[in-house]
Amino acid sequence: MANASFALLPDRGVLAVSGPDRRPFLQGLVSNDVDKIGPAAARYAALLTAQGKYLYDFIMIEVGESLWLDAEALRLSELKNRLSIYRLRAKVVLAEKSELIMAAVFGKPAAAAFDLPDSPGAGRTFGGGVVFVDPRLASLGVRVILPRETARTILIDAGLVEETADVYDRLRLSLGIPDGSRDLVREKSILLESGFDELNGVDWQKGCYIGQELTARTKYRGLIKKRLMPVQIDGPAPFPGTIITADGREVGEMRSSRNELGLALLRIESVIRDKTLISGKALIRPVKPSWMHFDIGEAATD
Repeated sequence: MANASFALLPDRGVLAVSGPDRRPFLQGLVSNDVDKIGPAAARYAALLTAQGKYLYDFIMIEVGESLWLDAEALRLSELKNRLSIYRLRAKVVLAEKSELIMAAVFGKPAAAAFDLPDSPGAGRTFGGGVVFVDPRLASLGVRVILPRETARTILIDAGLVEETADVYDRLRLSLGIPDGSRDLVREKSILLESGFDELNGVDWQKGCYIGQELTARTKYRGLIKKRLMPVQIDGPAPFPGTIITADGREVGEMRSSRNELGLALLRIESVIRDKTLISGKALIRPVKPSWMHFDIGEAATD
């Protein structure tokens, strides 16, 4: 337990989807298989435009008679309103759970501290809420949803050491994990450029959902030329959206960063050829994480 830490994440919120039609309702909308979600199984997913572009991403887990969506707090009402558009006659209730707060637990003993296997998505009830291994990547640690008023006390009593959200954010950046609309551009970003395939955010065997056809076409035709990936920044960190160049040619743009760590959307060809990348007054060095895969042959001919 000595190496495990936690950070409260006030920038995350919970949207509860309840009612007898909650599963079929979400199943026809999101990129992952809702039927595979349970009290012991969380899933990562996205809601897309009809053109297969990013709108929202969230983690889903079943708690009691509801499916809880762990999503961006500042966009929670917006997500609720968007889902309401599709509700029609479905027997579904959407409710923001302001009494809950999210925390991330990280460090080598994180999963073991809660008697969980080190397997993405594995979960169980805990402390009046729920705990689960991050379904995107086990290296991110464990996520806990708890009553806001008692969360800190419960986690400290569990033997965990509190850190700031900044410390967790650096872990996220080092692993190359996007943080919602900080790194994904609404109505523009493509799931497969953003790692959703490898990060367990797409189920290729489920039925139809909004944007499925174009997402599948992108995968099977090998149309991915860019990837969102972690970078080391040598110099002042560029603002999100700052263009990245190689040999005077635009090859990408910066997304979120913290000091010398950041994420950037880069042309795969520029990474493979180890080109010198510049953004603003900083030198940008891509670091391909072990979980990330791309077709080198395809990209090299771009």
